[in-house]
Amino acid sequence: MDRHSLPLPADSASATPLASAGTWARRLAKYRSPVLARSLMELAVTAIPFAAIFALSWASLSISPWVAVALSLANAAFVVRLFMIQHDCGHGAFFGSRAWNDWLGRIIGVLTVTPYDVWRRTHAIHHATTGNLERRGIGDIPTLTVAEYRAKPLLGRLLYKLIRHPTVLFGIIPFYSFFLRNRIPVGLLRSGRRYWASALLTDAAILVVLGLLYLLGGIPVLLFIYLPMMLLAASTGMWLFYVQHQFEETSWDGEADWSVQDAALHGSSHYVLPPLLRWITANIGVHHVHHMASRIPYYRLPEVLRDHSELAGAGRLTLRESLGCARLALWDETQRRLVSFAEARQLPA
Repeated sequence: MDRHSLPLPADSASATPLASAGTWARRLAKYRSPVLARSLMELAVTAIPFAAIFALSWASLSISPWVAVALSLANAAFVVRLFMIQHDCGHGAFFGSRAWNDWLGRIIGVLTVTPYDVWRRTHAIHHATTGNLERRGIGDIPTLTVAEYRAKPLLGRLLYKLIRHPTVLFGIIPFYSFFLRNRIPVGLLRSGRRYWASALLTDAAILVVLGLLYLLGGIPVLLFIYLPMMLLAASTGMWLFYVQHQFEETSWDGEADWSVQDAALHGSSHYVLPPLLRWITANIGVHHVHHMASRIPYYRLPEVLRDHSELAGAGRLTLRESLGCARLALWDETQRRLVSFAEARQLPA
């Protein structure tokens, strides 16, 4: 029997066998409608505290730069929430109007240093290819199979080990991705002027914002307020994206055995976070549902789990369990699970 059709364990949220991914896509369609009043409220409770904490952090510079840094780090939570709103806009899920989604996404993209149209396209590719071994490379974490890793020369193996090291993956790569790589439409260089315009106009707007911050507050505002907030938000975003697909029982297949809905259900985690972290991350931990029906607004994802408790046990990953995911690095096609480098060394050649 295929592991994807197995019933949930008896002690899980529900012992009801999980329906097929295609069936779930049809069931979830009714949750796709955004609620305008709720969307506006979500935007207000994110943008207003973000602006207030930024101002408070700026004012605290006259007291102590370390107080400013502490407030800046706290404000990273609202940068993450802003990014999640931008994420929903990219899926056409935050407002009923495509134009409203796009313009709000572009404005937020300046604050999150992420060109909206470029990100929306590469993220759509991620949704369309996640879990497909033959279509890796855009919008995903670099992942090799055990066989591919063993076939690489020594330098290639060392480079891959370096990339997958937690310090690099959650420290250096977020800085590179958000502050450097996002400045041009990487992955879409030959896809037309729209993506170049998105990247370059966002870059210009970011320069204006940074220039104003410098003119009004000087280097301390950039160094003690802007930079800590953005670095922590970038690292948090990278961690969230990582654990959503890089967990032991995820799913990868070759083109012949792959389907987008099966990959959505079985290759995406249900990251169970404490209430405060769940609010900060805008329910993005309900990622298996999001991948099956990306037009569902993030604030309606809890409705899905409430109405369909059997989904609560699929791909379930607690905060404590997620810490162990950082050691995973290679897909073992025989055992159909992610393994660490140490585990891979114990596998037969």
